[in-house]
Amino acid sequence: MSSRTFNVLFLCTGNSARSIMAESILRLQGMGRFEVYSAGSRPAGEVHPYAIELLQRNHYPVENLRSKSWNEFAAADAPRMDFVLTVCDNAKAEACPVWPGQPISSHWGIPDPVTVQGDEASQSKAFADAFLVLNRRISLFNNLSFDKLSGLSLNTELNRIGQA
Repeated sequence: MSSRTFNVLFLCTGNSARSIMAESILRLQGMGRFEVYSAGSRPAGEVHPYAIELLQRNHYPVENLRSKSWNEFAAADAPRMDFVLTVCDNAKAEACPVWPGQPISSHWGIPDPVTVQGDEASQSKAFADAFLVLNRRISLFNNLSFDKLSGLSLNTELNRIGQA
């Protein structure tokens, strides 16, 4: 297994739930293999309380999680990304910044739990469903043999994971 640390950026529109949960999940599961970031095209300005509560309940780190713009990661002095993964359909359709270093990109669309209307149980279930899908996909991603796959093969695997 490669001893290299990979930079991963999860993107969505608001950066308040899905991309935030993905950041936390990979940070823990990756056990130092990854520097993990998240951002949004139109950040909400705060992390959704259900996302924080769900992460805490499942013993995932919540320190330093914040809603932020993807512009932070398109700047010249930003960390160079190896992977950029969109987790919502809105971000997939938007014109993304040009990421320095031409990272491998893939779309892992997940319904936005923030938009779910209804009682607290319905909203909590939407967050839990998004968390479970992210957890599964990130587990698959984390188990890839990065040192044995070429860029094209990695992209194919990331796209396959996005369909899981």
